[in-house]
Amino acid sequence: MFFERPGYFSENFTALLTGRGFVFYGSLLFCIPAMLYFFKKQRLPVLPMLDIMAVTTCIVHFFGRIGCFMAGCCHGIEWHGPLAVTFTDEACLAPLNVSLHPTQLYSSGMILIILLILLLVKRIQKFDGQLFMLYLMLYALGRSVLDIFRGDLSRGFIVENYISNSQFISFIVISISGYIYYRLSKQPSMSIND
Repeated sequence: MFFERPGYFSENFTALLTGRGFVFYGSLLFCIPAMLYFFKKQRLPVLPMLDIMAVTTCIVHFFGRIGCFMAGCCHGIEWHGPLAVTFTDEACLAPLNVSLHPTQLYSSGMILIILLILLLVKRIQKFDGQLFMLYLMLYALGRSVLDIFRGDLSRGFIVENYISNSQFISFIVISISGYIYYRLSKQPSMSIND
């Protein structure tokens, strides 16, 4: 949330503590350095641990998006297709009595597919860190597509109505993860611990 409206939240820090949830990318981008610090401090092998975290994150995030669906947050744009959902409970965060894309369920499905891909790649894994970098790239790519159908416009745009903050962050994540993936694939012995 902070990166969507940094000026506002810098002046109104307590608005971050509303209990209405946080943006996934913010937690992910904060957790990566926290995990790196923890793994190094505990003398754990960083890249293999990140691979474990990729699978774990998919499982947790899958259920998190189901929770988003139940709360009505992260909702889609108006749509009257066969999978449309309508929220009627006044406690939910989605617009009431409007047919919407069930983007939370799309996201859960995407994350489940990413998990299955990671488990398949694990069988033929070539280097440590491969699963984590693959997870980051696949999630960022999928998130960029899903944002086209998202209706919670408060998440903000870099280019109004064309490129959302999340799509911009996805581009950066894909670029950095792709570069690291390439470097690790060329130097299987390379480690963040080195």
